Amino acid sequence: MANKKHVEPRHTGAHIVSEANGARSREQGMLAAGNLPAGAVLALNAGGDYVALAPAATDGTEIAKAVLYAAADATDAPVPIVVHVRACEVHGEALTWPTGATEAQITAGTNDLVGLGVIVRD
Repeated sequence: MANKKHVEPRHTGAHIVSEANGARSREQGMLAAGNLPAGAVLALNAGGDYVALAPAATDGTEIAKAVLYAAADATDAPVPIVVHVRACEVHGEALTWPTGATEAQITAGTNDLVGLGVIVRD
């Protein structure tokens, strides 16, 4: 009998190193589209809803604005989400960046997050 390899998805909040008391680090929002894991780096679209970061875009979705707290599936319709937007530290290795993102794009996104007070730790 062959062994099966099980790959466990990111757990809710697994990216958190520390956060402020109460709900200071988190906000609620809407995920406009996509099926994203906890720890996904997000941007805001023109409508003010969260979307996956798009580093090569020029419409504002190339600017990192938040980290997704729990996995969310907005494949069929927008869904409410919780995001980390300030006053927290996150594990860099637990963040999910877009497939194909370059080191320069990840550095830019990391700097965007740091500018918001979301500190990325190794």
